[in-house]
Amino acid sequence: MSCSSSTDHSLMQDVHSELLSSSDQHQIHLCQGHYSYYHYCCDGVDDRGWGCGYRTLQTICSWLQNKGCKPVKSDMEGVPSLRDIQAALVSMDDKPQSFCGSKQWIGSFEVCLILDYFYEVPSKIIHLNEGKEIEKQMEELAEHFHTVGSPIMMGGDTDNSSKGIMGVCLEKQALLIVDPHCCDKVCDSKALKDRGFVKWLPISDLHAHSFYNLCLPKPSLKRS
Repeated sequence: MSCSSSTDHSLMQDVHSELLSSSDQHQIHLCQGHYSYYHYCCDGVDDRGWGCGYRTLQTICSWLQNKGCKPVKSDMEGVPSLRDIQAALVSMDDKPQSFCGSKQWIGSFEVCLILDYFYEVPSKIIHLNEGKEIEKQMEELAEHFHTVGSPIMMGGDTDNSSKGIMGVCLEKQALLIVDPHCCDKVCDSKALKDRGFVKWLPISDLHAHSFYNLCLPKPSLKRS
């Protein structure tokens, strides 16, 4: 399968909206604001198998920029590219020089570093020793969406497919997932829903023996 090329302007926006209906509003807490859906191959770079963390990070960056939080690097236009992200992690001495141009994945901790590096936005990391521990964090995630509203990055161990969390449902104990693993061009959010890239994930489906790290960006949103 070939990769399609896109710019931020041609990427789909707010793809979780297809899951929302008037009957689903009870105890739902959602991402506040707008974002672009970054996914495998969306910019012509074939990152299948390793780029999911980068793509969720780019989705978060698009949310920040839509909120008026601009990159502090004067030469940065748009959201950071995969190469920009790798170069930044090398410059911070988090990764060796060989990381640039590699196919090594990143997780929630690296997302935290990058958001601070490019946007001076701090993040909170929530570590779960196993999937079932998220039940104790659901109220905090709901409060995050209510007070901050930013997307959340989630990565794991045996469940190492990173994903974005765009909301929670306390009544159904479920996470609203935007999955970056789609690797071809999509035209509408219904197609993403039908193919399972946007879905409500019951927390009982998280891996029992996998640790998880969640990155909760905490922007002040005071910069123009």
